[in-house]
Amino acid sequence: MQMLIAAALVSFALAALVAAAGLLARGRGSERAEAALRTALQDTPGAAAAPGAGARGTGLLERLAALGRHLEGSRVQGWLLAPEDRLLLEQINWHHRSGTAIFLSLRVLLALLVPIVLLAALQPAGARAVAALVLGLASGLLLPKLALRSWAQRLRRRAHDELPMLIDLLRLLQSVGFSIDQSLQMLGDKLHAAIPLLGRELQEANIAYIHGRTRAQSLRRIGESFGDEDLRSLVQMIVQVHQHGGAIQEPLRQFSARLRESRRMKLKDKVGKLSVKMTVVMMVTLLPALMVVLSGPAILALAGAMKRMGS
Repeated sequence: MQMLIAAALVSFALAALVAAAGLLARGRGSERAEAALRTALQDTPGAAAAPGAGARGTGLLERLAALGRHLEGSRVQGWLLAPEDRLLLEQINWHHRSGTAIFLSLRVLLALLVPIVLLAALQPAGARAVAALVLGLASGLLLPKLALRSWAQRLRRRAHDELPMLIDLLRLLQSVGFSIDQSLQMLGDKLHAAIPLLGRELQEANIAYIHGRTRAQSLRRIGESFGDEDLRSLVQMIVQVHQHGGAIQEPLRQFSARLRESRRMKLKDKVGKLSVKMTVVMMVTLLPALMVVLSGPAILALAGAMKRMGS
């Protein structure tokens, strides 16, 4: 019973972590429109009636960020923020100051909270208390990193799935006479609904390009953050065409054909491995049932014959 209570409390702590991550993502998504919304609300009667759940969530994130900023430049930051963690933060677009501070504060808070929860729930003594304390400390430190890694993996899968649509849209825009800059601008501003993740990334890249960065610098995050070789190759192709000029429609067609063929081969390989795994499953589950069905009548008949011979 105590183990169930401890597992439930740890699950609650993990759910709180995921909820905080969701609040940060929502806050980042609405950051660009905050000034315009504030201006519009100032002209609306009764606009300041009730802040609502969004304001409470923002306040929570601000307190977490304020706690994390106290750790900046300290040894604790060096211990809790490894290069792998920085890469994960960049992949989920948390590589800004507030995101890093919230990640640090979550690791510190959970490292303190989870051991207390385990000790209160299990009430161990002696060596078990030390083991529970070490286990709780390790769990509290690892939970934010595991959640961060899961989020980054989900974003990488989304980018991998949206890549063929991105190539098709680029080919379509090139076929109607758009330049490469006009195509990227159209994808980021008007067609981002078809590719939500990559469309948002292109929109941020276009904003960076307008503010003076080169096209290679603005597209660096798309090419490097998601760990996809095909996406990196596409970004390199776009940068080369932007720098040296030339037609991109035919290279895009060849790239699309090669990408689809590669994915088709990977899918065939996955189906082949799945069929082998299903063979083992069928042998374990269906073969005993099949033997019972086939040999059952014979066994019953033999048992009846033996009974009659004995009588």
